[in-house]
Amino acid sequence: MPFSFYDAVVPNNLQILAAIDAVLVKAAAFCAEHGRAEADLIDARLAPDMLPLGYQVKCCVSHSVGGIEGVKAGSFSPDMAAWPTDFAGLHALLQGAIEALNSIDREAFEALADTDTQFAFGETRMPFTGANFLLSFSQPNFFFHASTAYAILRAQGVKLGKRDFLGRPRLKL
Repeated sequence: MPFSFYDAVVPNNLQILAAIDAVLVKAAAFCAEHGRAEADLIDARLAPDMLPLGYQVKCCVSHSVGGIEGVKAGSFSPDMAAWPTDFAGLHALLQGAIEALNSIDREAFEALADTDTQFAFGETRMPFTGANFLLSFSQPNFFFHASTAYAILRAQGVKLGKRDFLGRPRLKL
């Protein structure tokens, strides 16, 4: 079976979104164990000029299922809405994205590869095909925000390892 556009995008998004969801479970347990408020971690940043954990998690959703929706619509713009301020809200956001990705029809997704898609932000317009948008713009952004979320939690003292970031690999069984 040839490797498809769907295979290059959707399973990776599902794997990492589930991993982030599991990491947030560990973060909540860390807060309870150390008497820290959830907001302490959700508002934590790696650097003063970077956005906090809640934003990073929201962007993982935006650049996974949101990127796909943008390709379907022909245009993607960054999600400027506020992010959830508690772990329950972040979990709900991730679970909604996972459900949406699981419901994608493989054949319909394949048809998106050649769709004209633009990235639009303010006056900036960047033209792409659907495949080039998802593979060269959304997917790198997705992994950047996932890595940043993981790094923020590590920097705050949450005991995480590489396996936590990787989640559940898709093994040959």
